[in-house]
Parts: sequence; structure tokens; C-alpha cells
Amino acid sequence: MIIVKLGGSVISDKNVEKSFHEDVVSQIASEIAQFYPKENFIIVHGGGSYGHPLAKEYNLREGIEPNPESKRIGFSKTHQAMLELNEKIINIFLEKNLPAFSVSTSSVFITEGGSVAYGNVEVLKRLIELRLIPVLFGDVAVDLKKGIDILSGDQIITYLAKMLRPSKVIFLMDVDGIYDGKPDEGSLIWELKVREIDRLIERLSGSAGIDVTGGIANKLRETKEIAQFSEVWFVNGKVSGRLSGAIIGGGTGTKIMP
Repeated sequence: MIIVKLGGSVISDKNVEKSFHEDVVSQIASEIAQFYPKENFIIVHGGGSYGHPLAKEYNLREGIEPNPESKRIGFSKTHQAMLELNEKIINIFLEKNLPAFSVSTSSVFITEGGSVAYGNVEVLKRLIELRLIPVLFGDVAVDLKKGIDILSGDQIITYLAKMLRPSKVIFLMDVDGIYDGKPDEGSLIWELKVREIDRLIERLSGSAGIDVTGGIANKLRETKEIAQFSEVWFVNGKVSGRLSGAIIGGGTGTKIMP
């Protein structure tokens, strides 16, 4: 089984509200179709310009307080925006004759303190046994401490890797992989050892700032845990053939080494 993460910057322009890169998603689906049904897949996608603006507008990371009346509306609006994006992705997969099946993240996961406290993976196991392709997404979540929170696609994958032990986890980005600096200045790291991740995060934070790296520091922190259970790749989802290369086990990108 392979988990593929469709990064928000791959499927949409985060600076243009509700933009959608249909051609990119179509190419990704075509590459997956080359390997299905021999390989089982789980797809997890980010929020792009659908969920993030609303989550920020309503400050959902704060929890249900303060202003619970407003937060409840924002919670629902953000979820509906993610369902809208999820439907677009599902429809493209179906056009490629891939049995993609939407799994609403907020219905199967509960968070606590910024991480997954509970996830119903039995549903996912059964869907895979039926040769369906579950498609999950970063979403709002019920939280045991704060009432509500945001659960990122990367956090979902960390939990799934631990519970399901996929053979590979492939992160699709809008750059060629992990760099030792900003993508337009640093060099691509072809192989990155787990023990080197903390040092890389420190270097990126100290030189360019975490935000400049496009949030890669958070992905790297999650990767440290994911790599205990699965082979991990970071590749450019906007370039045809990069996903296929990672599935096969080669090509251009960053491979996380034990």
C-alpha cells in the first residue's frame, strides 16, 4: 500500500481563493492509474486555497473559545470548503477509472493537543480490502481539549503510517524535493538521513526562517516519525513522471533514509 499526499500548493494556488489545478490533478491520477490495481493507494490532500483562508479568518486553531457562535459557523464553512475541493479531486480520479472514495476526516479522527487522539482506521482497512482508493483531506476536527481544531494532512499521514504500515509515503510538492536552503538558492538533497533532519530544520530556521521554506519544517518533523514505518519520498507533483519515479523507487526527488 502506498500513501500519496497531494500538497495544497500542488492542487491549487494558495494566493487565489478556491483555485484548482485540474490539469495537475489529472496528471497525478493518470500516473496512479498506471499502478492500480496492482498497488493499493490511499490519497490525502491538503487544503490549498479552499480551507486555509477560512480557518485563518475564523482563527479555528484557537479552539471554540472565544466567540463560540462565530467559531461554529467558521468550523462548518471550512469543512464545506474542503468537501468542495475533495469532490473536484474525486471526480477527476473517477474519470480515470480509479475508484476513489471520499472519507471525511472530521468524521473518523478526534484530536487532542495538536495531534490525533483517535482514528477509525478499520473503515480504511475495509475500503482497501474492497480495492477502493480512500481519499482523505486536511480538515477541521473535534478536539478533546479545545473543542475544535485543524487536523493537517501531514498529521493524518503520520497516524496512518503508524497504524497501517504502508510500503511508501510520497509527498507531492511544488518543488523538486527537500533543499538545504530556499528552493531558488539551496541545493536539492537527494538522500536525507532521519538523524540529519533536526540539524536541517535548525539551519533553515536560522538562515531563512521557517515560513520562507513553505512550511517544510513541519513536514520534516512529521517525517521523522513516518520514516519509522515507511519509505518516504518528496517529489515535484507538478512535473509529469516524478510520482511514477518515486513509486518505482527512483527518479528526481528526496528519499528519506533510515
